[in-house]
Amino acid sequence: MLEISGLTWVLTIALILVLLAVDLVLATVRPHRVGFREASLWSVFYVLVAIAFGVWFAAVYGGGAGAEYFAGYIVEKSLSVDNLFVFVIIMTTFAVPEEHQHRVLTFGIVLALVMRGIFIALGATLLALFSFMFLLFGLLLIYTAVQLFRHRNEDPDIENNIIVNTARRVVPVTDEYVGSKIFTRVDGRRLATPLFVVLVAIGGVDLLFALDSIPAVFGVTEEPYIVFAANAFALLGLRALFFLVKGLLDRLVYLSAGLSVILAFIGVKLILHWAHVDIDERVPEVSTPVSLGVIIGILVIVTVASLIKTRRDPSAKAHPGSLRANRPEK
Repeated sequence: MLEISGLTWVLTIALILVLLAVDLVLATVRPHRVGFREASLWSVFYVLVAIAFGVWFAAVYGGGAGAEYFAGYIVEKSLSVDNLFVFVIIMTTFAVPEEHQHRVLTFGIVLALVMRGIFIALGATLLALFSFMFLLFGLLLIYTAVQLFRHRNEDPDIENNIIVNTARRVVPVTDEYVGSKIFTRVDGRRLATPLFVVLVAIGGVDLLFALDSIPAVFGVTEEPYIVFAANAFALLGLRALFFLVKGLLDRLVYLSAGLSVILAFIGVKLILHWAHVDIDERVPEVSTPVSLGVIIGILVIVTVASLIKTRRDPSAKAHPGSLRANRPEK
């Protein structure tokens, strides 16, 4: 394990909070339609920040630690793109006005960071206390990979989501959006607006993605600091990336299949690590450079194959995939 000082943790969290604060201010103080140029500049900025952090981290803590960070960052970034698919579906399902999508996305990113921070702390504690957790995490990822591959051509059923339905039953909701308000008063009654339901849906999605992404990145590194940094920097660029690529997401027709292969690969890697530690040291392990090469290779193949497919068949449309079959319509 790396010796990460308390000061390093504080400065890293402070940097992330500053970047989040900038996002939140832009979303709340100046709600507006985010154009291609603005989204491009912010996307490049966040990628450069993540790369600069990785270069600094590698210089201070060694090339091995740096490789683990970049591998974790790429895994989380690729999973974040699938997250974007679901965000697009939520925005479309609930007809969120464009000027408010910025705010919804920022809320989603903040909530995702909080949830993942909790799961990182819990995951790191469990792995430190019980080595068999590597086996459980590995099996969880393989199960997720199989389910995602089986339902790779489906979209998650947002309307029938149990969290969304519960929120609607418990809290009265207005029929129309009321500016950027989450709650409003109508005839003296305090009601939620559809924006509240959207935020609940985003929160539910964040919870599901945290359950999958944390075991995945722990398959690349056991260092909690690297897991946190990789997650944070991958999520920070999500808002800008949404506005940059939401028109291109439909073309990534093989992304869900590719992500399922990546999750299965990391699951096998975790199981091999558990067997190496708990059963027999002669059981081979997958090194970080090999993991990094496999993950990048799969993403490149998936992207190129998707673009070729949609060029030959313009009617082909990508789907984020689902972990279970959708309910048949009545």
